[in-house]
Amino acid sequence: MSIRVKFRLQRLGLLELTNHEDRVEIDREIERITGLSCDEGVNMLTDEQFKKIIYDIIKRRKKKGIDIISYA
Repeated sequence: MSIRVKFRLQRLGLLELTNHEDRVEIDREIERITGLSCDEGVNMLTDEQFKKIIYDIIKRRKKKGIDIISYA
C-alpha cells in the first residue's frame, strides 16, 4: 500500500472511508490508469480524478456487501 496514497486520502479527509483492502485496490487502479507505480501515478491525478477512483471503489465494496447479504 502506497504511503503517498494514504497521505492524500488523509489530506482530503477520505482516509476514514477506506479500509486496507480499499487502499490496495486504489493503488492498483492508479497504476492501471496512469501506467506508473502508484507512488508516482498519484501525483499525476487531479483531486477530482482521485476522488472518483475512491468513490468508485467504495461503491463496489458496498455493492459486494449487499450482494452477499441478498444471497444469504
